[in-house]
Amino acid sequence: MTVDLSVHPPRSTALIVGSARETISYGQLDAAVSGAARAHTDHGFRRGDVIALTAANTAEFVVDLLGAIRAGLIVAPMDPALPQSGTRQRLDLLGSLRHGGPGGLTDDDAMVMFTSGTTGIPKMVPWTRQAITASTASVARTYGLTEADSTVAAMPLFHGHGLIATLLTSLTVGGTVLLPAAGRFSAHTFRDDLAAARATWYTAVPTVHRIALTTRETRPGDTTRAAAALRFVRSCSAPLAPETAAGLESEFGVPVLPAYGMTEATHHVSGCTLGDTTDVRRRSVGTPAAATARIVDGEVWVTGAAIARGYLGDRALSSGTFVEGWLRTGDLGAIDASGNLSVTGRIKNIINRGGEKISPERVEQILAGCPGVAQAAVFPLPDPVYGERVGAAVVATPGIRPTTGELIAGCRGRLAKYEVPEHIAIVDALPLTAKGDIDRAALAHSSSNSQLSLSPTGAAVT
Repeated sequence: MTVDLSVHPPRSTALIVGSARETISYGQLDAAVSGAARAHTDHGFRRGDVIALTAANTAEFVVDLLGAIRAGLIVAPMDPALPQSGTRQRLDLLGSLRHGGPGGLTDDDAMVMFTSGTTGIPKMVPWTRQAITASTASVARTYGLTEADSTVAAMPLFHGHGLIATLLTSLTVGGTVLLPAAGRFSAHTFRDDLAAARATWYTAVPTVHRIALTTRETRPGDTTRAAAALRFVRSCSAPLAPETAAGLESEFGVPVLPAYGMTEATHHVSGCTLGDTTDVRRRSVGTPAAATARIVDGEVWVTGAAIARGYLGDRALSSGTFVEGWLRTGDLGAIDASGNLSVTGRIKNIINRGGEKISPERVEQILAGCPGVAQAAVFPLPDPVYGERVGAAVVATPGIRPTTGELIAGCRGRLAKYEVPEHIAIVDALPLTAKGDIDRAALAHSSSNSQLSLSPTGAAVT
């Protein structure tokens, strides 16, 4: 079992569902999960079979997921917004899986998680029952979560962030999860959701945090009600700008705790705690909790009970990413004398301008600190001489539209000359991936097709 619902008081609230705020107790959820397990078996599924479940943030998905795992099936959560071709591709990949042998399934596997691949073919990561247990335990331990805690499912449950940190950890400790009425995050109801759940914490990607800040409710007292029980806010899956962290802390009056995780590590690797200072929270993602970390040639490597054994069906890719029990994360980072891990960017995101290596995350952080900037994304532009130049897209704060000159002035003195964006576009919104990360590849593609109106900044250097 990944979650034993029967150990919690049967009348305690497990889920709060939809606009009606219907409550489902642990006793009711346990009975429904047992019924779902029997239904899967009655439909001919057998232990070790792989099934795909479309994963909106609904009670039906939670019951089906836990029921399938209780029946010994292996569950692959799927994004309901995928086009038919994407769904078909993933189903074909799942259908190709076999038990045993290198790159195959094992008896301990509980889930198969999809994560993006550089070739366009999704990678399949096996999550074992042991790894899920290790990861949820580390989330609970990092934040001191107990049955007294409640949260709102702001992240989709077809990704590890929402599945491990929000849902499974909460159900493991006997806490409460509110599932939004829309089956997903809604900025317009978010504060009401926090208030209805008497949420003590929530976790999200930086994009969701920024949306929550910029789409504030207008009714007096909304934030006060929403934050009444909050102890902390967690941020994970992408770098959090200091300005966003400060805005959240001002808005909700609680500390923001950055965390670090990835699908190949069954989500949680490290996280700042309530005992960490503001300085530690602003410059790091805390000390590893579910893993041991080291830095190899600037890259973060991690190992531990929650680390996947490799990618299913792809021995070649696995051999380059999983090395003697260590996961090469592909992230650039450092570990300080106190053991705090800082992540400075993605190796594959690095822009190579004539041999100068530029971290887009660093440039984005500087741009995000400029007056009038709500969001910023930095991406490579092809160049016949330098190979790549620095491009940027900026979403302006409502009512304020910074000029290109103002943005460049905000960068100079804080960035090296070669790091300053040479072309900038002011856009209404940034393209996002399914899990809420900035889609830099889409921006680069739009710029190459002249779909993005980029203005020269005059910042070019030779």
